[in-house]
Amino acid sequence: MTLRKFAGLGALLSIVMPGIAMAADEVAAPVLNSGDTAWMLTSTALVLFMTIPGLALFYGGMVRSKNILSVLMQCFAITGLISILWVIYGYSIAFDTTGMEQGVVNFNSFFGGMGKAFLAGVTPSSITGPAALFPEAVFITFQMTFAIITPALIVGAFAERMKFSAMLIFMGIWFTLVYAPIAHMVWSGNGGLMWDWGVLDFAGGTVVHINAGIAGLVACLVLGKRKGFPTTPMAPHNLGYTLMGAAMLWVGWFGFNAGSAAAANGTAGMAMLVTQIATAAAALGWMFAEWVTHGKPSALGIASGVVAGLVAITPAAGTVGPMGALVIGLAAGVVCFFCATTLKRKLGYDDSLDAFGVHGIGGILGAILTGVFAAPALGGFGTVTDIGAQVWIQIKGVGFTVIYTAIVTFIILKVLDAVMGLRVTEEEESVGLDLAQHNERGYNL
Repeated sequence: MTLRKFAGLGALLSIVMPGIAMAADEVAAPVLNSGDTAWMLTSTALVLFMTIPGLALFYGGMVRSKNILSVLMQCFAITGLISILWVIYGYSIAFDTTGMEQGVVNFNSFFGGMGKAFLAGVTPSSITGPAALFPEAVFITFQMTFAIITPALIVGAFAERMKFSAMLIFMGIWFTLVYAPIAHMVWSGNGGLMWDWGVLDFAGGTVVHINAGIAGLVACLVLGKRKGFPTTPMAPHNLGYTLMGAAMLWVGWFGFNAGSAAAANGTAGMAMLVTQIATAAAALGWMFAEWVTHGKPSALGIASGVVAGLVAITPAAGTVGPMGALVIGLAAGVVCFFCATTLKRKLGYDDSLDAFGVHGIGGILGAILTGVFAAPALGGFGTVTDIGAQVWIQIKGVGFTVIYTAIVTFIILKVLDAVMGLRVTEEEESVGLDLAQHNERGYNL
């Protein structure tokens, strides 16, 4: 009887053990998560929605009626150009980790390898994420939308005066030498220069907003002021478009920030919450600052405050708590208001649509305050234990980005100006870029 029991147990184990081994293999193998995939697909669409039509309308409403098509055209053309460059080499420069080693500074600390050029090796079965949760194709497209909106933001600084041909070439070179390398340094993982420093940038405060804001400031300085600025009135021609664009940016930003969690999880949920809180606080902060300073709150002001809050919370969205988001948003609304109005007027530069005043200043402020409010002691969810040390790391990351972007952008613009010229003629500027550059009118009244 006893022998038969052992024999039966042996037979049972011979059946069960292969199944247990197979189950272990299945657990160890990367498994696609349909929920995470669905969220990343949605986030990708939301971020693209931020540029076309969101940013296009936001900027388009702020220019004069004779230039609206030029702004819309620039946003659409940038979307097409950067999509193709991202596929050819941009994704590889930003995210290929060949030659990278944590703690070792070499060429690949600044530029990724070319192992992913032309999306080599990417198939429907390629998956990525913290635990290989969604298709690599989705990650590529998600990051592509970030690469698209960053150069498009620069358009706001030189609106109404840059040649379309020069703009296209500038954006292609700038994307190659500035955006993709900065993205690599911050986001590519161990071995990336600013990643190894410990810079916190959850969704692009450094990579997107400081990058674009500083490039915009350099561009408006190199091109010079618009004809008639600041004595000629240059009021926005359709603030309805601007408000609709701001609303689209607000909605799309949930994909921008919450999507950067790269999963449908608690981090994404908190990123969504703090994004809403900071944006609302910044909108009210700008509105009340303008109300007190100028006597009346404006639609343009509250729309600008919305974007300032969205910008400032971007680097912090994955690590700060609700109260930290409230402080960051309120600070962004007030500080960006004074920088976009008082500072610009005093220094006299013509940042047409406040690309630097909102994205540059808001990005710098948000990046630094991330180092403060990511600390659990102040309600954050990061691993920051020494606030002073983390703030210094954030400042170092901001400083490097500002210097690198400013120098490279200046060189690109000066070379292009010498080779082909950057500005339209005075006559073309007077006529408007819609007719002068595209032979079309935005309105036939």
